[in-house]
Amino acid sequence: MSHLFAPFPLKSITLRNRIGVSPMCMYSSEDGLANDWHLVHLGARAAGGAGVVIAEATAVAPEGRITPGDAGIWSDRHVEPLVRINRFVKAQGAVPGVQLAHAGRKAGAARPWHGGAHLADDAGGWTPVGPSALAFGDGLDRVPHELSATEIARVQSDFVAAARRSLAAGYEWLELHGAHGYLAHEFLSPLSNRRSDQYGGAFENRIRFLVETTRAVRAVWPEQLPLTVRLSCSDWVEGGWNIEETVELARILKIEGVDLIDCSSGGSVAAAKIPVGAGYQVPFAERVRREAGIATAAVGLITDPMQADQIVRNGQADLVYLARELLRDPHWPLRAARALRVKPLPAPPVQYARAW
Repeated sequence: MSHLFAPFPLKSITLRNRIGVSPMCMYSSEDGLANDWHLVHLGARAAGGAGVVIAEATAVAPEGRITPGDAGIWSDRHVEPLVRINRFVKAQGAVPGVQLAHAGRKAGAARPWHGGAHLADDAGGWTPVGPSALAFGDGLDRVPHELSATEIARVQSDFVAAARRSLAAGYEWLELHGAHGYLAHEFLSPLSNRRSDQYGGAFENRIRFLVETTRAVRAVWPEQLPLTVRLSCSDWVEGGWNIEETVELARILKIEGVDLIDCSSGGSVAAAKIPVGAGYQVPFAERVRREAGIATAAVGLITDPMQADQIVRNGQADLVYLARELLRDPHWPLRAARALRVKPLPAPPVQYARAW
């Protein structure tokens, strides 16, 4: 029996299997608008058999984009192109999801294939914001504007408005981005948060931005639909955010109505020594699941069907999210089902049936 292909119910949603398309930035939008690239990219992975297809980090404000090419949902005009994409994703049997994000001090950078460094204002960049006036470095050298309490409230309102638009766009799975050195993670980590007010210092203050944002989003996101959060479970640097704090935060987020933690790591500092290898972040998902009593998704160099099945079978995570492997092969779920001898085999789209 394959555990990877067991259905996964969460709230009113049931995924057809335990395979998720991890949010992957395409840097291919103009003014945040989705286009044909996003339809083909996300639609192909839905047709390829994934259970949930999570759209890339989608900025809740223009200044929250990593690059000028990022997806956005800060205005009502962003909704219509997404409706078409999500309708297609659902028609292929997958659940459409979105990751709402604000890049914080990493915002205003060039696309990766243009170097990824901060852009000057006259080259399309802008002044980033953050919890403290500390630059990330490593090419992202612009010092962010330190957010005031009033400005923090405005950003949180942006998340709420984005959640409402996400519902109008047809998304049924919502993830808040609290990882990879972007704004919410910047508040969490003492490496990037040097504030002395209610949003800095002690653990309960550093988590305040994310907890308040989650609470506000949960109030407008339907109770019957899953709300999830991506966390960097470790900064991989002494004195940074760590797994113990992640577990405690996960417990609090569960009380606030979060249904699943997407367990990633890193992104807070460029010089972190990360022991990258197959499934290197899976222990984070296992520990959060066990100690916080909340569903988790495992991510990070999961490529082999047996590896993915074992993660679910052993109770290390409820879902596995794939990124690069699904870029290489959108039909990985269909191939995995055959490798795992799933019966009955998931059916490919009828248009492709002759090839299988």
